[in-house]
Amino acid sequence: MDRPTLETDRLLLRPYSPDDAAQLQRLAGDRDVAAMTRRIPHPYEDGMAEEFIAADRERFEKGESVTFAITIASSGELIGSVGLTLNREENQAELGYWIGKPYWNQGYATEASRAVVAYGFGTCGLERIHAWCVRRNVASGHVLSKLGMTCEGCLRQHFKRWGVREDLQCYGILRNEWKV
Repeated sequence: MDRPTLETDRLLLRPYSPDDAAQLQRLAGDRDVAAMTRRIPHPYEDGMAEEFIAADRERFEKGESVTFAITIASSGELIGSVGLTLNREENQAELGYWIGKPYWNQGYATEASRAVVAYGFGTCGLERIHAWCVRRNVASGHVLSKLGMTCEGCLRQHFKRWGVREDLQCYGILRNEWKV
């Protein structure tokens, strides 16, 4: 099965390629970007981007996830990442995304995530999509709300990031709540 490509008004969401490694490392390696996530390591060391790109292809081939490089359609410039971690047994997925700091506050996360949620409900036939958000990442909470997701709860001091306990909020949306 070919890996999908999605288009929005301003963005092209496409599979990662080995050519993306340097820009991926530069953007994901920003401490401010990593601080707003649970999973992006910091420092983002040499070789990590290449490992991520190779593992991404394997996860797609196994049916575990579908991840997209978020690029500006007009220039091809990589600006972030968005994807779904699939749970086929439960017919649901976890949405995850990040945007490089130079591209914050321009609506890219909402635009890319909206396309991926539509892909999840449409092409993948999912019944539910959820996302986790570091509670102090207010911008991410706004993105999830704009997608029509409901805040379903908060896991207080759920994980530790750089020695600080962080709250984690869960947002979710069901297929019958999705409005294209």
